[in-house]
Amino acid sequence: MRQLLHWIAATLFLASPVAANPAAIEALNAYRSAKGRAPVAYSRQLEAAALRHARDMARNSFVSHRGSDGSFISHRARAQGYRFCYLAENLAQGQADLDAVMSDWAGSAEHRKNMLSRKATEFALVRVDGNYWVMMLGRPGCR
Repeated sequence: MRQLLHWIAATLFLASPVAANPAAIEALNAYRSAKGRAPVAYSRQLEAAALRHARDMARNSFVSHRGSDGSFISHRARAQGYRFCYLAENLAQGQADLDAVMSDWAGSAEHRKNMLSRKATEFALVRVDGNYWVMMLGRPGCR
């Protein structure tokens, strides 16, 4: 039953990258919990910034922390009204599902560091056509 619910949530995630995905929230927070980290909440502002960047990468066939317009993660977050003390971004392309992208990020020192940051209190994760993935993690305030 749990696998069926995970599949349904993952399918909804593909169909609607703008919706907070329960499977993504569960996956990241389970990973954080297993490593002794506090859970993070989902942020619609980070989601909007991540979605903008994912669509840009898909439309222009690239993977980079720098957008085609020269923007960086801080620019994209601020453009959505997100004022932050901490901000990090994980990118991926090609992974067919949530489990694959989470596994790949967990296997990479820099991506793992972002996902486990004690500074992060919020996050968003989007996937768009072409399997372009953007995870943003942040902590609001300070600016």
